[in-house]
Amino acid sequence: MTIAALESMPDDGKRYELIDSDLVVSDAPSFEHQSVLMNIVKALILYLDKNLVGGIVPGVGVIFDGYNSVIPDLVFLTHERKRKILVGSWLRAAPEIAIEILSPGASNVRRDRNIKLKLYSERGVGEYWIVDPEDHAVEIYRRGEGGLELFASLRGADILTSDILPGFAVSTETFFAE
Repeated sequence: MTIAALESMPDDGKRYELIDSDLVVSDAPSFEHQSVLMNIVKALILYLDKNLVGGIVPGVGVIFDGYNSVIPDLVFLTHERKRKILVGSWLRAAPEIAIEILSPGASNVRRDRNIKLKLYSERGVGEYWIVDPEDHAVEIYRRGEGGLELFASLRGADILTSDILPGFAVSTETFFAE
């Protein structure tokens, strides 16, 4: 399958992604998923209001090539990066940070922990955060010599920081607050 075929998929509330020309269809996110997303957005907006380094966007399409198009739950882009990779309505290259919130189900977890990790690693994402609402945990992958490498596994009162967001520090439990 190609991006051209992907663009003809119905607007039915599902997420259609293409990874190595394989179609991946996901149901609409759950209430819990979206609550965690909003908590992450709130923490990042509080930081970005004081540090005008870039912006965050939920659910935007990232097209890497004719056979790879994904929709991360949240991306962070510096203003400079946005000017370089935003073409029309889509990002046409890797954002600095991609954030995925795990949805229940083995295939969803495998996609985010393995398939998307590999894709984001190969395509130049600077940091990849995998947020696990069930375990109240966050894994941070950062770019190393071999691509994205596990930097930290955080939970509870552990403090999440980012080299890409200087001065950003938040307790991971903030992401899972009700």
